Amino acid sequence: MKRYLIPLIVFVVMVGFLAVGLNLKPREVPSPLIDKPAPAFSLARLDAPEQKLALEDMKGKVWLLNVWASWCVACRQEHPLLVELAGQNLVPIYGLNYKDKRNDALAWLGRYGNPYVASLSDTEGLVGIDYGVYGVPETFVIDKQGTIRLKHIGPVTPEALRDTIMPLVKKLNG
Repeated sequence: MKRYLIPLIVFVVMVGFLAVGLNLKPREVPSPLIDKPAPAFSLARLDAPEQKLALEDMKGKVWLLNVWASWCVACRQEHPLLVELAGQNLVPIYGLNYKDKRNDALAWLGRYGNPYVASLSDTEGLVGIDYGVYGVPETFVIDKQGTIRLKHIGPVTPEALRDTIMPLVKKLNG
């Protein structure tokens, strides 16, 4: 009897962990950076590598930072929505081109459209690491003081824009 009890207990514990894991929502992973100052950066622009853009350049406005790459399949899924949003001039969108080749990224933007005020080149992924990026796409809402207010993991959807991102942008601009 005892020899069956320990494996049974281990099995029950493992089933418990599995049940808890299946109920988690991976897109709602809390970021430790929420309500904290956005990590500082100074990166070359993708379209003009001789020009740099820094976090300080965005202070005083609410903006989105969209982490993307030409090799990212999910980025292509969200891209038309970002192009549409950019056309509405409701919030400036800055891109962080993550671990990508410059020519591939420029060709991708040429093919699918460029929603970004500027896209920054993070070829080594170091700024992405500072922002806690573990996959692309990810989108951050950053307020006028340079504080991260929201991290959206995965492709931006119409529902996420309507229900979460844009209401927060309006509130922060209010």
